[in-house]
Amino acid sequence: MYRIIRIILVAAWLTAFQGCIENDIPYPVVELEIVSLEGEGFTASVDRQNRRVELTLDETTDISRVKIDRAEVTENARASVELAGTFDLRTPLEVTLSLYQDYVWTVAAKQEIERYFTVEGQIGETVFDLENRIATARVGKSADMNDIVVKSLKLGPRDITTIDPPMEELTSFDPVRFVEVSYHDFTERWMLYVVPTDETVRLTAADAWSRVIWLYGSGASGSDMGFRYRRAGDGEWLQVPDVQVTGGTFSACLRVEAETEYEVKAFCGDDESAARSVTTQSMRQLPNSGFEQWCTIKDIVYPFADTNDRFWGTGNPGASVAGATLTTGDAETRPASEGRSSARLESKFANVMGIGKFAAGNIFVGNYIRNAGTNGILTFGRPFALRPTALRGWVKYDCGAVDRIGRVPSGVSLAAGDNDNGSIFVALGTWTPEEYGQCSSAETDPERRQCGTAESPLCVDTRDESTFFDPEGKDVVAYGELILKESRAEWTEFVIELDYVRTDVAPTHIMIVCSASRYGDYFTGSTKSVMYLDDFELLYDYDYKK
Repeated sequence: MYRIIRIILVAAWLTAFQGCIENDIPYPVVELEIVSLEGEGFTASVDRQNRRVELTLDETTDISRVKIDRAEVTENARASVELAGTFDLRTPLEVTLSLYQDYVWTVAAKQEIERYFTVEGQIGETVFDLENRIATARVGKSADMNDIVVKSLKLGPRDITTIDPPMEELTSFDPVRFVEVSYHDFTERWMLYVVPTDETVRLTAADAWSRVIWLYGSGASGSDMGFRYRRAGDGEWLQVPDVQVTGGTFSACLRVEAETEYEVKAFCGDDESAARSVTTQSMRQLPNSGFEQWCTIKDIVYPFADTNDRFWGTGNPGASVAGATLTTGDAETRPASEGRSSARLESKFANVMGIGKFAAGNIFVGNYIRNAGTNGILTFGRPFALRPTALRGWVKYDCGAVDRIGRVPSGVSLAAGDNDNGSIFVALGTWTPEEYGQCSSAETDPERRQCGTAESPLCVDTRDESTFFDPEGKDVVAYGELILKESRAEWTEFVIELDYVRTDVAPTHIMIVCSASRYGDYFTGSTKSVMYLDDFELLYDYDYKK
């Protein structure tokens, strides 16, 4: 009896004591993520910064029945929706991930369907109004609207779409015909217009770069179409060679002189458009493009003469914590170089008392900002508004066998003993620090999180793969790369051609990144890899054909 009373008294005392304790120990902050989504008929892109997964659907995938076979989220996270299953993604799906805190993610889908509608004698290209399902083609004013020949028609996904009435029965347009387009379980009603016009030829665009002018025109399909040009003030008009004609549209790339005014016009048969005056841009080279200027500040080697002349950056400030230097000037230069120095990039395992990480020898256009533990935070890009067509330079590469594997990008197969890869890429874009300048969300201080600036807008934080540069990003204007998969014992000249997404958008910044180990951002590569670089040059009239 005494023992029972004692237990009751102790229990009461513990209850009273616990009531006086405040549980003020904070829960840990664990950022919850959708790591990947996999399935047939789509590719997934994970935007960790905005907590969004975008699925790019194949043309024939049913957007109302998107099947996700496998989903990976942060370990121990609970999802409000089972992510493996079949979903109607005509509207985005919201998913809440929960552990100590809640994080709302969005899964959205986009789908591009190739559509075309062309008629005989068409002038210019067809205009599509996808929201209202309208396609409009223009023809000459003399065309018989009751005897139109439809040359091509596709308004839904390939191979699975039916159109009623079929293309062969569409001959009378006064000026509209209605058709029913069916695929999957969808039926859409489209309006097809054929509109007569007095305009037989138009100069739709003339985009002047430094040494080329991109010309675009529209005219009557089946006619003789092209462009003429002359220097401003000259009397004789010259015909532009190598015109590319597609139906009622045509285009050409005209090679010209920099900083010069020209007049251009389009013609179709005997008709000409009004002349337009355009002036080509100047040409500019990269600062320290021969890698002649180097300085040492507090035992750290930098690729510039002084701090007021920064253009290139390296990972040396990060590696210096472990007493290592990755990138230096070297007396070995390419054949016939007028300079006395090249850049030497060496990959290393940088460590202090056995604690460290693999670091790729690198040099890039931008700044090294600071260390984040054993990770690095840097920014890419410098202001640049011109449009070169290629980057030329010289490279020598000692390719080591992979002996350090931290992580590897999704879809990449790489094992110890495989050849390391060297890489050089160049990009032009319209990036802003507001959109691209924040480092990892693990950085809670707003001032420290904002690293990108108007001078160097793209932040790369090796703690967070979502900050890594995407060559297919929406603000990339042009991109080109060279991947070195084996050693080049002798100096080799290279040319990296820039592939422009659009010719009418002027970039705001340029980015060049060179690495002795392609996957250095993932702390993967070979400690035996060494790259030498010399005499970079931007080309403005390289044999570029879009």
